[in-house]
Formats: sequence, structure tokens, C-alpha cells
Amino acid sequence: MAAFALALLCCLAIAFAPLRAWAADEDAARQTQEDSAVDEQAGFGLNGFTRYNKGAQRAVDGTDLGYRFPVAEGSTVVIVNMPESIWVHVDEDAAEAAGFRADEIEDVEALIALVKQLDESHSRGGSLLADEQKPWTVTMENEVLEGAYRYVFRARAGEGIYTSVQPAYVPQDSTPSQEAAVSGLDLGDGALWVDNAALVAAGDVATVAAPTWQDELVSFFTGLDMRPFWVSLKTSAVALAVTFVLGLVAAWKTMGTSSRLKGLLDSVFTIPMVLPPTVCGFLLLLLFGQSTAVGRWLIEHGVALVFTWPAAVISALVVSFPLMYRTALGAFEGLDAQMLDAARTLGWSERRIFARLMLPLAWPSIAAGTVLAFARAMGEFGCTLFFAGNYAGETQTIPIAIYFEWMSGNTDVALFWVVVVILFSFLVILFINIYTARSQRYRARGITRAERRALAGAGASDGLAQSTDALEEHGGDALRINRAALAELLLGDDAPAERGR
Repeated sequence: MAAFALALLCCLAIAFAPLRAWAADEDAARQTQEDSAVDEQAGFGLNGFTRYNKGAQRAVDGTDLGYRFPVAEGSTVVIVNMPESIWVHVDEDAAEAAGFRADEIEDVEALIALVKQLDESHSRGGSLLADEQKPWTVTMENEVLEGAYRYVFRARAGEGIYTSVQPAYVPQDSTPSQEAAVSGLDLGDGALWVDNAALVAAGDVATVAAPTWQDELVSFFTGLDMRPFWVSLKTSAVALAVTFVLGLVAAWKTMGTSSRLKGLLDSVFTIPMVLPPTVCGFLLLLLFGQSTAVGRWLIEHGVALVFTWPAAVISALVVSFPLMYRTALGAFEGLDAQMLDAARTLGWSERRIFARLMLPLAWPSIAAGTVLAFARAMGEFGCTLFFAGNYAGETQTIPIAIYFEWMSGNTDVALFWVVVVILFSFLVILFINIYTARSQRYRARGITRAERRALAGAGASDGLAQSTDALEEHGGDALRINRAALAELLLGDDAPAERGR
């Protein structure tokens, strides 16, 4: 419990660390926008930072540019992450207006630092320029050559401007794409990604009023997509309703089978609990997809399950069923077999024995298994992602949302859902402990220590108190017998004079 509390506090501290930072920054009147950064000492900054992770090789208005990335409107800085180096193209007029000098080491280092800072905030969980162990080069030339590639930082086509990756040599009678196909060159490998920004003087860097932490908190919860919570809740509830019935019936029927068949059934019902969730999802994908006769038959009859919400329910059902089944089976096997046989001699049917005896007596364990199965369905990730996919508002559950929010760089949202899952898991465990403790009170036997003290304080005689049959304080079924009183009862006047012997 202490470890859980510590982990919960750590998560909360991490999740709400930005709030403390916002509160500390509340005295600042203004701050730069998310796509802007400034170096006051260098005297310039960047506006409108944009990162393009993928380009395209389609022609633009009949003009073949090779593999191209768009240059955002107003951008005067283009950063290209090449296979062997990183090049930064700066527009000459923008550099002069911003006071940037490419021959000054301090200015170059300041510009690279600003680019790395904004690239990290726009990476969305991807690779970072700051982690690339490559040389940086700042140029004002419009074209450069490196290896087998030719890079045009501002290639015009139609009404747009593009950063173009072309073969180093292109004959006049061919296009860049044709020459790349002839030489077997993959133009997409020439640029890992491209960043754009506008170089401006420090006073022209875009700023906004610094929000208070209350504003940021309201903004966070206003923009938060709560659909993963409702999808998880709906999926887990439906899966639990089916799992509860199937788990009880399977456990009941397994009890009444022969030992060999029981071992086989138990293995089949339990195997999803030990298989990796991705394996379960892959098997479901094969079973209900077009690869098998079952899947093709369902598709022909209009039942398409793959990448749908019913697929999410099936995934949750498969991974949660073993918990319900194993818990119910253990509870049923712990019942007194002689009591069940006695009910049969009275003419009770097996269904009546199950409903009137087995279920009420095993209910505490069944309730615990039900809650555990619900929690397992709520936390399912691998099987659901494999079989149902990631569709917001349809199959995206909380665990899937955590993964993709983190991959997209939305760490605050991912941490929020992590805290929600931790709190929910804590409540599940707490409910099981409380319910189990309350349901097991009937098992207490004998009088308690407090009752013994009450009897002693009420003036009970020593002989009467000693002659009271009760359980030993250490528990167990052994009775405490007053041997002196027993001797007096059996021997009468011939009993020893000393009671304590």
C-alpha cells in the first residue's frame, strides 16, 4: 500500500508539474507562442515553426520536382535533415532584417539552439534534431549537393514553394523522378524530415498573454477528449455481462466432468490468461478475418468484426474470461462436497443446488472475480489494438489513448489517463478488500478477547470463568477445560483440595 501511495504521488506530481510552472510564470506579462522562440541576447527569433515528417513525389501542376516538402507560407528558414548532415537555409533578405549574420559563430549557434528547441516541441514523439550526431551547416545558397542528391530549398511550382530532393545529375530530356527510377535511387531517403520557420528580429517574435494556471487548467479539461473513458466503460461493461454468465456456467460444468476432460477444458479456458495479449489479438484477427472459412462466412453474411467496436468487446471478453472462470471454479471446489450430496439425497436438482447453495456460499469469491475481470477488461491494450484497431470514439480505449497520446507528444494528456487508471485500479482493489472482509465475518467462531474482558469486568466468579468452554486465544478448534471443576464433578468429595492442580 505504501509503494502504491508513493507511485500515485509521483504520478500526480509529474502530471501537475506544468501547473506549478504556470503559476510561477503568472507574473510574466507575455510569453512566446508554441511555434515561436526568441534569443534576446542574439537579437532574433523564429516564428511559425512547422515540421514535415513526410513528403510526396507527385508532380505539381505538371512540374516534376522529385521528392518534395512544402515550404510554409512566410517561412524564410528551411532545415533539412539529410542522411549525413543537417543543412539550414536562411533567406538573405530575412537574415539582414533580423540582424542575423551567417559568418558569426555566436549567431549560428543561437539559431541552431532555437531550431532544436522548436523541433523537440513539434516532434510528436518522433526523432529529434538534438539527438542527431551530424554536422550542421548554415547557408544562404538556394541549392546544395550532398552525395547522390541535389537539394533545392526554394523550388517553385504552380502557386507553391517546395524543398525538393532530386538526383545529383538530371539530364535535360528527363525528369528527376525518371532519372531516380533509372539509377535505382530512392529520393525519399534523401531527407528524413524538413522544418520551416520565419526568421525575425527579437521584437517581432509572436507573443501572447501569459495564461494563469487556472486558465491553463480550464483549457486542458475543455480540450480533453473524454471519449476513451466512455468507450472503455461501455466495452468493459458489455464484456463483463457476457463474461459473468459464461464464467459461472463454464466453472459449474467443468466441476462435473471427468478428471481427464476437466484438465482439457481447464487448459482451454485458462490459456488466454497466460498468452501475450498480442497473440490473442492476432489469433482473433485470423479467425474473424478473410484468412479462415469462419471469417469469410461471416463477411459474406454481412458480419464484419475486424476493426469495429464489437471486436473491442470480444477482445476484452477473451482476456477477462479466465479471471472470472478461475475464481468461480476455485470457489465452487472449496465448497463442502458432503453438503452438496446431502442436497441431492433430498431430491434437489443440479440447477437448484447451483442456484440455492453453490452461488450464495461462493458469492464473496465470485464478486471478487467479477471486479477483477472488469478491471482486466478496462485495462486491455494489446489484444484490442491488434483486433479492433485505434479509432477515436469507437475502439480507442484508455490504454490505447495513453500510448498514442504519448507517441503524439501529448505527455500531459497521457499522464492524466495514467492517473485515472491508477486511481481506478486502487478503487477496485479497495472494494475487493472491503467486500471480502465484510463477507467473511460469519466465519468468526468463539468469543472475542473483548468479550472475555467484558465478562471478567462484570464480576463473573473465577470458577465460572474458568469453567467456560471457549476457543483458545490463539485460535483453533481445541476447547479449554477446567480440570479442577471436572474432577469435582466426577469424584465428588474425593476431589483434591487444591483447585489449581
